[in-house]
Amino acid sequence: MCTVCGCSGDGATISDATGGHAHAHPHEHGHGHAHGHGEGHAHALGEAHVHTHADGTTHSHGHDHGHGHDHEHAHPAGGTLDYGAGPARAHAPGLSQARMVEIETSILAKNDDYAARNRARFEAAGLLALNLLSGPGAGKTTLLVETLKALAGRLPTAVIEGDQQTDNDAARIRAAGAPAVQINTGKGCHLDAHMVGHAVEKLPLPPGGVLFIENVGNLVCPAAFDLGETKRVTLISVAEGDDKPLKYPDIFEGADLVLITKADLAPHVDADMAQLEANIRRVNPRADILRVSARGEVGLSRWISWLDKARAERLDALAAARESEALALRAAMAVGGER
Repeated sequence: MCTVCGCSGDGATISDATGGHAHAHPHEHGHGHAHGHGEGHAHALGEAHVHTHADGTTHSHGHDHGHGHDHEHAHPAGGTLDYGAGPARAHAPGLSQARMVEIETSILAKNDDYAARNRARFEAAGLLALNLLSGPGAGKTTLLVETLKALAGRLPTAVIEGDQQTDNDAARIRAAGAPAVQINTGKGCHLDAHMVGHAVEKLPLPPGGVLFIENVGNLVCPAAFDLGETKRVTLISVAEGDDKPLKYPDIFEGADLVLITKADLAPHVDADMAQLEANIRRVNPRADILRVSARGEVGLSRWISWLDKARAERLDALAAARESEALALRAAMAVGGER
């Protein structure tokens, strides 16, 4: 739905890296969020009620529902109303599937432009930028605080925090010794690349270090928005249920790494860890999967090792690219000198 209504932007505020005064973020610079809510709301009586079935066919009911919205959803066996079966994989009252796809394409194209700018800036700084995604309460901030403590003194870090309201999480990050900028999204349910770009302007980026971007706690909307990150990390706690990857596949499909958090609680919540990992692999067979805990014997060692490896690979790739650029420039100079 967010990729149709573009709900993320209006009313967002961004603090500075020390927790100072936040400023409003009205999404200027041509970054218009297309709110299609008013389109097609004729509310005319007697219009057809359109159903799209699982086989792609549609049929209309001529009976009066008292409004003019086209209702497109599949009717698979068992009585489930599947509003994600159409081309847009979503539903918005008053908007056809074609119009929803058009709006989504426009919104994501603008976001991708800002993401490309962020990515170029991260590459120039030699940063490993990680987009941390999860539902509320999976333990992102606690894991991040403990991670920053473990990395302190040996690896430079910075953090962008995303929440609808409060700067509680950014304050916790600063207390752990890392610079942090808080983005409050207001009614928005995810970060977008434009917000992150503004936050980066207020954050001292650690050259050759790691930038953690903690997204808004939401298992749906953040998955659609590229922030310019190097890698995407999805967290799920053992208490959330082993079927979550199947219920909310998008946020797992794009992950480079899935962290199963609060692993020390598994025996106490009857968590089926094998089934959870199997469901993650069913949705995303290429992702790494690690069990972690901010306490107990499971700990963070494998996560820290993954970070070290990812950072080393990132720096090697950037160094190789710059060496290639340097060779190309030298070759161009040599050709010019022969003339």
